[in-house]
Amino acid sequence: MTFRSRVITATVAAAAIAVILACFASFLTTRNSLIHSVDESLHAEATPSGGGHEISFVAFLVLPTGQTVLLPTGQTVPSSRIHVDATILAVARGKSQPVYRTVAIGGNNYRELIVPIVANSIGTCADVNACLIKTTSAELFITNIDGQVNELRNLVRTLTFVAIGGLLLALGLGLFLARTALRPLEEVTNEIETVAETNDLGYRLTEGDEDELGRLRRVFNRLLSSVESSQILQRQLVVDASHELRTPLTSLRTNAQVLSRARELNPDDLRQLTDDMVTQVDELASLVTDLGELSRGERSEGTIETLRLDDCLDECVDTARTYARIKEITIDVNVERSNVLGRRDRLERAISNLLTNAIKFTPNGGRIVVESRDGTFSVSDSGSGITETDRPFIFDRFWRSASARALPGSGLGLSIVAQVVAELQGTVSVDRDPQLGGARFTITLPIDDNP
Repeated sequence: MTFRSRVITATVAAAAIAVILACFASFLTTRNSLIHSVDESLHAEATPSGGGHEISFVAFLVLPTGQTVLLPTGQTVPSSRIHVDATILAVARGKSQPVYRTVAIGGNNYRELIVPIVANSIGTCADVNACLIKTTSAELFITNIDGQVNELRNLVRTLTFVAIGGLLLALGLGLFLARTALRPLEEVTNEIETVAETNDLGYRLTEGDEDELGRLRRVFNRLLSSVESSQILQRQLVVDASHELRTPLTSLRTNAQVLSRARELNPDDLRQLTDDMVTQVDELASLVTDLGELSRGERSEGTIETLRLDDCLDECVDTARTYARIKEITIDVNVERSNVLGRRDRLERAISNLLTNAIKFTPNGGRIVVESRDGTFSVSDSGSGITETDRPFIFDRFWRSASARALPGSGLGLSIVAQVVAELQGTVSVDRDPQLGGARFTITLPIDDNP
């Protein structure tokens, strides 16, 4: 079933339910009103009976034995056509309260009121001014309601025509509303199909009014912008990666050609050549690893959990000190216990990248300081720092400052840091440390208040 068909069906169903309920309510209201009017007339003819009270008006008197005594006052139908059933006998025997009911007699419709009479009541009997009714009995008041029944039947026919007309009107309105309401949606669908067929991610839908369709258009435009940006970043990543891979691969190819004449080289040159090739392979491996990290995007696998930030920092610092000893760099740690939300492997990768970057740009015998409190930690070094002109680009992929181009590295370390921090919904910033004089990277992560 199409969406248009569902709209029409829902419209017709809602209208049908409303029309049927309205007709049913109208019928019940009219019926109850007519029956209530008849019941009030019957009640007005009945006089409360009891010990010592006279019976002023009755149609029939029914004894407990089932015998019907015809009274001269108020006779409405021949007594032979009055059927005394269990309901009348129950009232006549004093076992039931007054009863209103509708009965059919001889093809006609009547409304009855059956009123109990207590024993020793005085009433008017046939050919007698007064008579004593010794046993419990019942007064039977009856009136013809064929006129009211005919009115109700006419009302049912009228309401049936009204219901059919209402359903036909609802069907017509459903078709009209579906065509009118869904036309803008069809236009949006056609535009989206055009984007899908042409793969033109630069196309944007006309946003339109401030309604649901306008919101749909704006959301789809944002989606197109996100996909376009992602595609541009992917293309740029491929271009940059190919550019970065070209240099070590070219160098490896050159060294391999030289290595083919190894017999002509002296031992020192051969050792230098192999060392260069190992370094280039390590650089390629590091670049491939970093590209793998970036390929995860802004979301990685694994669940977010509560982490001890101080433990992660201590573990990463212990590993970094192994490399810092080569340059006789001192790493001072001043961390306080705090709990953050994140993924351990990703958080430790960001911390390690900051420490590796600090070691790379800290001169021999320099100093690195790691501080942390309340979900925020910083890594400072005593290097030359980052200039104001370089700071806007420091987290871009493959970007390297002029002073760092001679150093090993792929230019992806800080990009991975920014990506991890964005994934963990934190913030990262860089400035100059006032005491050490070098760069200071500060990361703030969400705190877990209920560890």
